[in-house]
Amino acid sequence: MKKPIENPTPGGKIFPLEIPADLEIVYSNIVRITHSPSELVLDFAHILPGSNKAQVQSRIIMSPLSAKLLHRALGENLAKYETNFGGIKIPGGSSLADYLFQKPPKPKE
Repeated sequence: MKKPIENPTPGGKIFPLEIPADLEIVYSNIVRITHSPSELVLDFAHILPGSNKAQVQSRIIMSPLSAKLLHRALGENLAKYETNFGGIKIPGGSSLADYLFQKPPKPKE
């Protein structure tokens, strides 16, 4: 069994997270976020270039507080990542998905 991951909580307590040996790991390159007054729903999906459908791999439902803490933790970890590996450039254009999954240019005749 893998070593538990230490997880700080809003109250400052740390609880170990156990990762099951048979945990399915999924890759996601797109996420759709929707919300109600009491929760945020994150649908993580995978889409292949040239495809017009994304298959949802996992759905995570969080309270607004948990989502806010995730937002903060992501910001902190991205800052650490960029300190170690350099800045992450976000392409221009209408959206990241449009940039990643644009149709290839037509060959010149």
